[in-house]
Amino acid sequence: MIRIKNLNTAFNNTEPLEKIAAAYLKISDKYIKKAVIVRKAIDARRYRNSPIFNVFTLDVFLTDNADKKKLMKRLRTNKNIELSAQPLPKVIPIVSGFKRNSENLRPVIAGFGPSGMFCALTLCRYGYRPIILERGRDIDTRHEDVKNFWRTGTLDPLSNVQFGEGGAGTFSDGKLTTRINDAKITQVLRDFVEAGAPQEILYLHKPHIGTDILRSVVKNIRRKILAAGGSIYFLNQLTDLQIINSKLKGVATSSGESIPCENLFLGIGHSARDTYEMLLRKGIQIEAKSFAVGVRIEHPQSLIDASQYGADAGSPYLPAADYALTWQNREKALSCYSFCMCPGGKVVSASSEENRLTTNGMSYYARNTGIANSALLVPVTPADFGGNILSGMEFQRHYENLAFSAGGKNYHAPVQTVGDFLTHQHGSDKFLTIPTYEPGITLADLHELLPAKVSAAIELALPNFDKKIPGFADKSVVMTGLEMRSSAPCRIIRDKNTFKSVSIAGLYPIGEGAGYAGGIMSAAIDGMNAALSYIYKR
Repeated sequence: MIRIKNLNTAFNNTEPLEKIAAAYLKISDKYIKKAVIVRKAIDARRYRNSPIFNVFTLDVFLTDNADKKKLMKRLRTNKNIELSAQPLPKVIPIVSGFKRNSENLRPVIAGFGPSGMFCALTLCRYGYRPIILERGRDIDTRHEDVKNFWRTGTLDPLSNVQFGEGGAGTFSDGKLTTRINDAKITQVLRDFVEAGAPQEILYLHKPHIGTDILRSVVKNIRRKILAAGGSIYFLNQLTDLQIINSKLKGVATSSGESIPCENLFLGIGHSARDTYEMLLRKGIQIEAKSFAVGVRIEHPQSLIDASQYGADAGSPYLPAADYALTWQNREKALSCYSFCMCPGGKVVSASSEENRLTTNGMSYYARNTGIANSALLVPVTPADFGGNILSGMEFQRHYENLAFSAGGKNYHAPVQTVGDFLTHQHGSDKFLTIPTYEPGITLADLHELLPAKVSAAIELALPNFDKKIPGFADKSVVMTGLEMRSSAPCRIIRDKNTFKSVSIAGLYPIGEGAGYAGGIMSAAIDGMNAALSYIYKR
């Protein structure tokens, strides 16, 4: 096998990969058995008017009659050729029929989002049979509850965008990018593919699944866990911990059940506010942390495509374009950045508490709504919202209450055009795109609903972003408020090596809700790492 790196080909080149590889190697394609994509990215930088390229890493398998010695000799100085590429990490199979430690208490997982899900899968791979407690409903019922909320404005606090099978990430863009560098990324992606995700996520530079496919994927992962001996109980929220001599001995649930337990993985998600309060009452060490808040902004997807792809925008060979924007003013100590950018998506209500409103961005696999949206966020720190451990949570609640009232107290979201926002007016309803937020919108002044620091930063950042993407700050562009759940407002303190809580033995805080992840992939891997720490008794 030969690995070719940095192989550039025109984005609209439809030739078979074998022919493309043969041309690069300067051999006949008859000597190539197959070419497999290891990595694929799009280079649209257009440096000195260069065209848009697909950039491949390919594994090329030669036929038996190829003159490998001659080829190897000719390629030995090519820095983009690896003659003996490193094999991909092996996938760990699910143990079938093996019940480890059946005489001991089974590990318990609270929360069935990405961290809890992949914690459970890892435990099952090593023969453990976890008990999973999920405060929300199964994904099919949850999907119907969410659709009903968006249609009618009737919120179910037990089953919504934040709570239920799959976690908050299930109603999102389904991005699988991450900044962490961990070999277990391959395992997570393969598990997703085995559960029904597109094969392409294994090699795309910016893989995503989309909320429509994610619903099936999480259901199939649940089935795999059940088949391996795990148990999942929906509508069972963790409500209490039994602690004796600083050791975990049991947990209580909202169904009234008491479960003997010596090892608990806390994958509760960043919106489990009542659980944070319970943990604090039980003496679990938690600290306040920074997060970010702001608004959602929407543009025609064609505007974003044109800014990234130029004359090639609209080509069926190019995906809906994304963007990442940052702005900073050191003198004013202000910054703003785009977050959770959803090409071809829509803005939705992500509320989980009654009389409080927060938004999120979502897209389906096809990303074909014609509308691009992103959060514009401004960091806030404990100095901005108070010194108490859960002050950040109360800060979120306060502004979510303001947004709920401004929207009409029916989960309609307050919106404002960029032109009105920048000129400190409100009332314009001439939108560049029809707002996609469900269940509805109300015209409002976002300056009155945002913290002054946040409002000022967004106001200063918008003209800067317009220079980078012309039309970004068009006066008719719509902004929807508020985005308050970018990450957890606190962190459950744990040992960095063992993943165990520093407060009591047997408690493993994991994922976004514990303050140690920031997306589907990092949360999944955090859950895996904690499970491995437990398995190997670190």
